[in-house]
Amino acid sequence: MKREVKMKMKSKMKWVGLFGLVLSAFSIFIHFLLARFTQMGVADYDSSVTIFSWRPIFEKPIPPTNSPSYGKLWGPVKRLESLHPDSNPRGYYADPVSETNGFIFVRIQGGFHEIRNSICDVVVVARLLNATLAMPEIQSTTSSKGISSQFKSFAYLYNEEQFVLSLAKDVTVVRTLPKDLKGARRKKEIPVFKVPYSASPFYYFHHVLPVLKKHSVVELVVSEGGCLKATLPPSFEEYQRLRCRVSFHALKFRQEVQELSAKILQRIRTPGRPFIAFDPGMTRESLAYHGCAELFQDVHTELIQHKRSWMIKRGFVKGKLSVNSAEERLKGSCPLMPQEIGILLRAYGYSRDAIIYVSGGEVFGGQRTLIPLHAMFENVIDRTSLSTPWELIRLYGQEVNLINSPGPPPFVEEVTKRAAWKNAGPRPRPLPPPPARPKSYNIEGWWGWVAESDNEPDSTVMELRTNAHKLLWEAIDYVICVEADVFISGFDRDGKGHPNFASLVMGHRLYQSAATKTFRPDRKGVAKLLDEISDHKHHANHTWLETVRRHLTKTLLDGIIEASNKAKPLSFLSHPVPECSCSRLDSSEVSKNFSSPLTSQLWTALGVAHRCPAWMDTGPISQSKDKENEEDEDENDSESELFFRQSAENHEGDAEVNTKEENQFEDQEDEGGER
Repeated sequence: MKREVKMKMKSKMKWVGLFGLVLSAFSIFIHFLLARFTQMGVADYDSSVTIFSWRPIFEKPIPPTNSPSYGKLWGPVKRLESLHPDSNPRGYYADPVSETNGFIFVRIQGGFHEIRNSICDVVVVARLLNATLAMPEIQSTTSSKGISSQFKSFAYLYNEEQFVLSLAKDVTVVRTLPKDLKGARRKKEIPVFKVPYSASPFYYFHHVLPVLKKHSVVELVVSEGGCLKATLPPSFEEYQRLRCRVSFHALKFRQEVQELSAKILQRIRTPGRPFIAFDPGMTRESLAYHGCAELFQDVHTELIQHKRSWMIKRGFVKGKLSVNSAEERLKGSCPLMPQEIGILLRAYGYSRDAIIYVSGGEVFGGQRTLIPLHAMFENVIDRTSLSTPWELIRLYGQEVNLINSPGPPPFVEEVTKRAAWKNAGPRPRPLPPPPARPKSYNIEGWWGWVAESDNEPDSTVMELRTNAHKLLWEAIDYVICVEADVFISGFDRDGKGHPNFASLVMGHRLYQSAATKTFRPDRKGVAKLLDEISDHKHHANHTWLETVRRHLTKTLLDGIIEASNKAKPLSFLSHPVPECSCSRLDSSEVSKNFSSPLTSQLWTALGVAHRCPAWMDTGPISQSKDKENEEDEDENDSESELFFRQSAENHEGDAEVNTKEENQFEDQEDEGGER
């Protein structure tokens, strides 16, 4: 009896011990996770320094915010501090009536910037025609296979509820057509208009409106990124402000995109430093359209030429297949390479440890194109280095697994051959026929088809899904670029010659916070400057550095004037001034505070005559002195190894040189950078 009791006790002790071991292991695992994700006071994945691929490397502290060098590199452009966003109606503006002329259903084709431009245009068209707008359909998502079914078309990218509520006093927006009209659309019984690019308001009055009144519904197919002229007559100024209300207020990304964008932005700012956003603008289509094939080597040149040939055959490009890319680069028609942007930023005074966020859904040439930029800056990051796979999966939603999907059944001929082989006579007999090799290309080496075929392969299901994902990637990049302390673009044109993603970002920054630093490099001038030191880029002399600094400083203001003349006629949202801005200074106060010719030219180009409401007068405006030659120069600053780390030994010396260079930067942008 005692032995049985002892055996039971031992058995219980074993179970208790086993339970204790399991509990201890579980406790250790939990502590490991807590240590992993809450190190340095970070919780809920709020920082990139512990759980993401980016490990910040900072060599020296950031200058004080009140120092001249900080103001030069990161501070606001003081001449633009008086500009504020103001897109509210300024005259009589009636609410939409309940009885409209009918319904407008829109199918929008294109990439991120084309979709955004088109949505703003179709809202204005609905207001023009006094029509009810059905929720636009984004073809980039509806034509993609395998994306999550929980998001439908417009809602895949944007917040439908925000869109409807924000435009309640502008147009009537419904989520779907009535059942009878929806059925007629399925039967293709409603009139369809393939709207021309940049159509005038009179096109809609004379062609679309009569059909709309007759049938009570029309379908518009919008491609190329816009269905309404960018510049409208002065009498249509309220419709321009409506465009601003749509783009900058009604078009909010869906909640998951906003949350992840906010997290990534917080992770960038966790080290407590300002950062630069850089959009390369280097897509295959834009390079092919502008004839910039020879900027690359090997198969990339052939890919660009193949795309250009395709564009020429379809009439998108008028010109020869072979274009002298060197000449086009000197004309400013080609993108600035990441290496060239890095040289400009280093020459301007940004130190090697500056944070640079690289945006864009595609950088043609892949990561190897960004290697020189990584060599010049320690903290080059993008969305992939600041987010986790499970966060992106949550963004995409519940998608069908395409990797393990079963393949097509074998052909009858193949089955017959195998059956004949099995039933053949005694051995030896010939080997069985080899299985048919599917026509596929390596995803990483997507140019593999060039050597095998003159035609590009059809997009796979996975590639179609990736195209939809690119919209979400660019949405994240858009938020971060708009909020960046400094923004610079390598190119501002797309594969059709229209303003691209970077142009939309620059327009949004000009509207939301005009004074934030936005460099708009003159590519023609930059190409000339870089060719001057093509043989000694590692050792740039002081005179050349000063020339680059003055050039970039001038682009802070001159770039706005150029955008007003060149970009705005193609895309209103790339330069929504003066229609959507107001000034805290009137013309007499501007001339009093800023008397230089450049400022007069700037304000003439901006044309902002509307005075901001009194509630916007929140504080004093910085008054800069118009002094010529106010730049302090250091006579001892001769040559410096700015761009590449030569060795670990001279690294500390390089930091000292940069400190010396930064100290000589005064408020150069306040004087327009002129000498």
